[in-house]
Amino acid sequence: MKNLLLTVLIVIALSFHVNAQEVDTIPISTKNLDIRLKRSPLPTRIGILQFEPVDLKPALVNAKVNYWKTKTSIGINVNQAAFSDNWKGGGVNSLAIGGLVNYKAEYSKESYSYVSEVILQYGKVKNKSQLQKKTTDRIYWDNKAAIQLSKNWYFFGSINFESQFDKGFSYSKDAQGNEKENLLSKFMSPGYLTESIGFEYKPNKVFSTRIGTGTARQTFVLDTNLYKTNANNFGVKKGKNFRNELAFQIVTSYEKEIFQNIMLKTRYNMFIPYDNFGHIDHRLDINLVAKVNRFINVSVTGVGLYDRDTDLKIQGSQTLALGMMIVFPR
Repeated sequence: MKNLLLTVLIVIALSFHVNAQEVDTIPISTKNLDIRLKRSPLPTRIGILQFEPVDLKPALVNAKVNYWKTKTSIGINVNQAAFSDNWKGGGVNSLAIGGLVNYKAEYSKESYSYVSEVILQYGKVKNKSQLQKKTTDRIYWDNKAAIQLSKNWYFFGSINFESQFDKGFSYSKDAQGNEKENLLSKFMSPGYLTESIGFEYKPNKVFSTRIGTGTARQTFVLDTNLYKTNANNFGVKKGKNFRNELAFQIVTSYEKEIFQNIMLKTRYNMFIPYDNFGHIDHRLDINLVAKVNRFINVSVTGVGLYDRDTDLKIQGSQTLALGMMIVFPR
């Protein structure tokens, strides 16, 4: 009995102790209470900071600003087809090869700029029992210097040259059915030299339009006998080898990666002679290149030309090629 009574008293005492702890831990708001912290009785001492001068030698960077940017593309395309003598599907053995060199240099410093671009193209195809024929042949060199007038407008001067490497022929057959060549053109027959000054609109890096208010073009036909096989003689009088024209010119260029690894490059040229506004020349070049990997690409090239000095109808050419392309710098 005494043990039971002692146990009950211990339980009551513990309960009272727990309740007392709960009451003591009730949070009390200190708002509006004047509570002051006593100053620490421990002594404090602030040391004196000492600074010593340090000699720093200026670092000299031996760096030069390069205002030039260059790009060179070298490509080669090869196409070949062969058939056995008993191949019933029809066809002819053939071999085609073409090459391209494209060099572009750009200089830009403050408001001055200069661009030089060279395009060299040549290709041939040989079919069995037929004469060799050209697939592409072009020499093009364009130079332009400009000074910036405002955000998007420039004053420019340009000079460019265009011709071809090899002889160009039309083909027909004689009475025996053999192919024969008829000479149409050759190197510097024709050759074009064009000088132009005017204003250029360039709102961004991919698009530009030149407005050549003062343009002169010289047409060269160095072979004075070419008119015997090419009656138009590229607008040069028969027996002569030079013609000069003053004109108004518009040149529009667009170059952009339209999709990943697919580059579109276009150039449109309109030439209006001042002595004959009704005789307008048009040329449109389109080049679409799809990059397969680091070296292999597929290209589609098209040219549309309307020039009554060469033909009264619109002329066109198109090539599709799979080949190797190396670009410097990488």
